[in-house]
Amino acid sequence: MTKRVLITAGASGIGRAMADAFVLAGARVWVTDVDAKALANLPEAIRGDMVDVTDEAAMEAFAKRIAGDWGGLDVICANAGIKGPTGRIEEIDLKEWRDCLAVNLDGPFLTVKHFGPMLRQAGQGVVTFTSSTAGMYGFPYRSPYAAAKWGVIGLMKTAAMEFGPFGIRCNAILPGSVEGGRMDAVIAAEARAKGITETAVRTGYASGTALGQMSEAKDIAAVAVFLASDGARMISGQALPVDGFTINPDPQV
Repeated sequence: MTKRVLITAGASGIGRAMADAFVLAGARVWVTDVDAKALANLPEAIRGDMVDVTDEAAMEAFAKRIAGDWGGLDVICANAGIKGPTGRIEEIDLKEWRDCLAVNLDGPFLTVKHFGPMLRQAGQGVVTFTSSTAGMYGFPYRSPYAAAKWGVIGLMKTAAMEFGPFGIRCNAILPGSVEGGRMDAVIAAEARAKGITETAVRTGYASGTALGQMSEAKDIAAVAVFLASDGARMISGQALPVDGFTINPDPQV
């Protein structure tokens, strides 16, 4: 049976890399996003819809649509996230804090709440969350993001316990610094906050890993495909870093 895969925030960045990788593996892929331009640029092999993961009514309606059109799901990638504000804790506006947690933590919760029952009913399936190494170490100047990503790991482990008896595996991928537009924005904001150059920040991120380099979206996507495969049939409840082994989460640059 061809696997049916849902990826939130799947029209660009890591999500799009996941979508491409699953298609290459022979899966049917349906993505959500809030970026109309990115959705319009999807290839024919990837189905896409405009859905806000923080809107419960929209998520519930979309789940019913997938159940009607596809008859269920086999793989859920709860990938939606935003970088959130950059600054010292005392500088973070409460609304910015809440907006960051809404996408990065409420989003995965609503994804599992409304799409997870399809897997439970089928008695099989895989849920893969996108967390971050910020969910392991914390992240200076990114307190809302770090708090949310720690929360995602807690949500994943709880989901693994609740869904495990129904044959469903749940794991989290923890990207480190991933090349791309979002990381460019993070680097620019951190450079401003620290009063140093963007080049210095980028060099610091790379040198903070044992492999001495930043990851690419395709590295994250490859792990997502593996976790959905039979080769990972006994892997559940795990937070898996894909980061080149972070040895210094806040290098002095």
